[in-house]
Amino acid sequence: MCRSIKTLRPPVLPEEATEEDIRAAALQYVRKVSGFRAPAAHNREVFEQAVAEIAESTAKLLRGIEVRGGAVRTAPRAVS
Repeated sequence: MCRSIKTLRPPVLPEEATEEDIRAAALQYVRKVSGFRAPAAHNREVFEQAVAEIAESTAKLLRGIEVRGGAVRTAPRAVS
């Protein structure tokens, strides 16, 4: 796992993950998987689309996660 991606669910993160937190994690994931810190111009669209899709999936995951002894978590929708 990419070391700069942090856990976005309680109790590790004391507050709700923000859209910025979710997008930053998605960006780090795409960077790690693609091997590029920033895409070349001809890859920019597919790179950004992957970030948006992963951010949306992450927000959906966080909305559905139930932490033992806690309520169902809600997270903001990712910006696409």
